[in-house]
Amino acid sequence: MAELEAEIARLIREYQAKTGKLLTIGSVESATGGRMADRITNVPGSSDYFKGSVVAYSNEVKIALLGVKQSTIENYGAVSEQTALEMAQGGREFLDVDVCMSDTGIAGPSGATPEKPVGLFYLSLATMDESFCQKHIFQGNREGNKRNAAEGALSMLKQCLLLRAKAKGVSARP
Repeated sequence: MAELEAEIARLIREYQAKTGKLLTIGSVESATGGRMADRITNVPGSSDYFKGSVVAYSNEVKIALLGVKQSTIENYGAVSEQTALEMAQGGREFLDVDVCMSDTGIAGPSGATPEKPVGLFYLSLATMDESFCQKHIFQGNREGNKRNAAEGALSMLKQCLLLRAKAKGVSARP
């Protein structure tokens, strides 16, 4: 079991022990194709807090299932901060979770434009209170870019959980 996933599980359990509330998480993935969900579910007991994942590879699924606005995709593109944010927000509602991660990107080797290079990913996180997005440009091959994007999204989730834990007085020890 990888260290990052184990740390996420520990933070969720500590939060529950201190507050009595089990935070639930989900993922909405495009270019990572399910890697976030795969990593989270490698942790024994993850079924307690991980409710599910949607692999929304096509724009039609992003729109129909997650509520991404067609105008968002038309105006900003499927690989954009705006789309990533709408995916995370829509996924949080669809999966009925406290926190939802999302990604959209260009894994490569094709699909790039002058404005959007191979390795460009937008990683987003949505909670009931806030949503935020990070832009990354990874320099690997297709597999490496997907792996790095999943790692980045899980790191965002960990930071979100650390902030929630701190706000509730939960230990943030490693």
